[in-house]
Amino acid sequence: MAEDGSPSLFEGFKRGRLDDEIVNPELYATEEIHGVYTKLRHEDPLHWTEPDGFRPFWSVTKLADILEIERQHPIFINSARTYLSPKAGEEWILSMTGDSHLFRTLVDLDDPQHIKLRALTQGWFMPPNLRKLEERIAGLAKEHVDHMASLGGECDFVKEVALWYPLRVINSILGIPRSDEKFIMKMTQEIFGPGDPDVAAESDNIAEDGNSVTSDQGVNLLQTAQELFAYFGAITEARRAQPTDDLASVIANGRIDGVPIGEREAMSYYIIVATAGHDTTSSTASGGLLELIRRPDQMQKLKNDLSLLPNAVEEMIRWVTPVKHFMRTATQDYELRGKTIRKGDGLALFYWSGNRDEDIFDQPFEFRVDRDVKKQVAFGHGVHLCLGMHLARMEIRALFAELLPRLKSIELAGDPKNTRANFVSGLKTLPVRYVID
Repeated sequence: MAEDGSPSLFEGFKRGRLDDEIVNPELYATEEIHGVYTKLRHEDPLHWTEPDGFRPFWSVTKLADILEIERQHPIFINSARTYLSPKAGEEWILSMTGDSHLFRTLVDLDDPQHIKLRALTQGWFMPPNLRKLEERIAGLAKEHVDHMASLGGECDFVKEVALWYPLRVINSILGIPRSDEKFIMKMTQEIFGPGDPDVAAESDNIAEDGNSVTSDQGVNLLQTAQELFAYFGAITEARRAQPTDDLASVIANGRIDGVPIGEREAMSYYIIVATAGHDTTSSTASGGLLELIRRPDQMQKLKNDLSLLPNAVEEMIRWVTPVKHFMRTATQDYELRGKTIRKGDGLALFYWSGNRDEDIFDQPFEFRVDRDVKKQVAFGHGVHLCLGMHLARMEIRALFAELLPRLKSIELAGDPKNTRANFVSGLKTLPVRYVID
């Protein structure tokens, strides 16, 4: 480790070329990826990257550069390439769908279609409307801390609390009944964890029918998409026939330029809310608790002064950064850091690196519950700023506001493990031993 607590510049490079390591899911499971990020921030922050099996791209690792690119959304578009995928995977999706995307979510689209679809629910996700949900979310937080208290002082926090709490918040908002929550959980894990055999196995265990996941990840992902489309298609039909006050009714009855929302767009809307809206919050809650366990002084500081909770939640979000990157594609030549990004070039915006940028954050590899995080890019920036960021913050605050006053002691009861994924990742296990009221 370096003197400031950051990884050594040459930590984690024994297994291959740097260009291969930056896409290597194994490094994201061990957090050795920070060695790659740190080296690039110091030596080549805008790095032309050519990993084996991937189309080349620019690695963007400094927070200022990420913000600059995000602000220039007409120049750097989403739709051509949303996230890093091997060439074989890209070709398979193209053969299945005729374009570069399996879904057509907000993160896959550009303006003007993106902004029109976003406008359908943007007001719903703003703080004035979300305040109506505070009591419901606080009740769900209490339910899950009560469940934790009932487990005899030891559990896997991810599997018992962090996965289910945000899922139930999202399902409640969408109007999805609890009888369907295992299905939604299984679908989420198949979308975000297909490269991790442990997550795939857990998905099998969750599924009520016990069907095994096929070894062909592409075929399995297509099957997952088809199941989700069928499920949410039935919800659309029901909400159009009889609208209720849930978010699913807003989506089902949405109109773009006076025309009902398209079927694929509606299905993708449900999917991004139901899956990404739960998985990223789960990762932040569990990752935040882990850092509090590792740093008893920070845990005590927060317990002594819960007014620090908003700062602590923002620090958890910065620290975990569940979405590790998004891609952009240049629509024209652009100069950055004395280099020419050519029209058609891809750029990977490595948010986790930006959130450890030494030029922005004092001692960025220290976790501080009282840090005043004025800039962080875990939610993105610009027109694609995360639609659900206020809800995510509310959920995490509610969970820790319920947990911390009741928590007498907590320690690790085994080794935490992260998912092996370079796009969306976080803890998949967090075994803990505790005393709780």
